[in-house]
Amino acid sequence: MTRPTVPWLRPLAALAISAVFFFPLYVALVNVFRPSGEVAGDAISPPIPPTLDNLRNVLTNPDSLFWPSLWTSVVVTALSIVILTLLSAMLGHYLARSAAWWSRGIMVLLLCGLMIPPQVILIPVTEVLKGLGLLSTLPGLVLFNIGYYIPFGVFVFSGFMKGVPVEIEEAAAIDGASRWSIFWRVVFPLLRPASASVLIFLGVWIWNDFIDPLVLFGPGRGTTIMTGIYRSLGQYSSDLGGVFALMFLATLPILVFYLALQSQFVKGLTGGATKG
Repeated sequence: MTRPTVPWLRPLAALAISAVFFFPLYVALVNVFRPSGEVAGDAISPPIPPTLDNLRNVLTNPDSLFWPSLWTSVVVTALSIVILTLLSAMLGHYLARSAAWWSRGIMVLLLCGLMIPPQVILIPVTEVLKGLGLLSTLPGLVLFNIGYYIPFGVFVFSGFMKGVPVEIEEAAAIDGASRWSIFWRVVFPLLRPASASVLIFLGVWIWNDFIDPLVLFGPGRGTTIMTGIYRSLGQYSSDLGGVFALMFLATLPILVFYLALQSQFVKGLTGGATKG
C-alpha cells in the first residue's frame, strides 16, 4: 500500500530553503542601488527610485582603492589557479598511473594537507617567506596558494584519471609518443571537466581569501579585493552604500568566471566517483 503524497510539499520546501539562502543576496543587491544615507534606516525594501551613485563613487573614488585591489586579485588568482591546475594534473596523472608502493603514501600525505586549516600554518609560512625574501610580495602569496591548495587539485585529477582508459596512453606509446607528449596531447585534453572543477573551486577560494593576503602582504604593502573591502569599512566609515557596491563589484568577476566554465563543472565533480 503506497502512502498518499502531498504534491505541493516538495515545491514549498524547496521554495522556503531557497528563500533562506537568497535573502542575504537580496539585501546586498538592493542596497547597491539605494542612497547610502538610507541604508541604515531601511535595508530590506526595494530602492525607489534606484540610484547608481554608489557604483559610480566606488569606481571613481580618489583613494583608488578598487582598481588596484581588483588588479591584484586578478593577477594572484589567475597565476595561482593556472600553475595549480598544471602541476596538479601532472602529479595526479603520475600518482594514478603509478604502481609503486610509495605512490599511495604520497597520496595519503597530500590528503592530510587538506585537513590542515591555513591559519594553523600561517605563522611558519611567514617565517619561510621572510627567509626567502618573498614576504609582502605578490610572488610570495602565489607560492603560498600553490603549496596549500595543490593537495585538492591532485585529489580531483587522480580521481578523474580512473575514468580515463589506460589503453589510450598505451596506444600512443606504441605509436612512438614520449611520456611528455602522451600527457599533453592525449591525456590532458581529456581532463577538461576536472580542470574546470579545479579552476572554479580554487578560483573562488583564492579570490575570496581574506586572512592570508592580509597577513602575508602586511599593512600598506598591497591589498586584494577582499582586504580592500575590509580597508574600505574603516573604524568610522558611514558609507554603507559604497560598501555594498564594492562587494557587488567584487563578486562579478568570479561569477562570470564560474558561468564560463559551468558546462564542465558537474562532469569534473562526478568523473571519478563511480570508477575505482
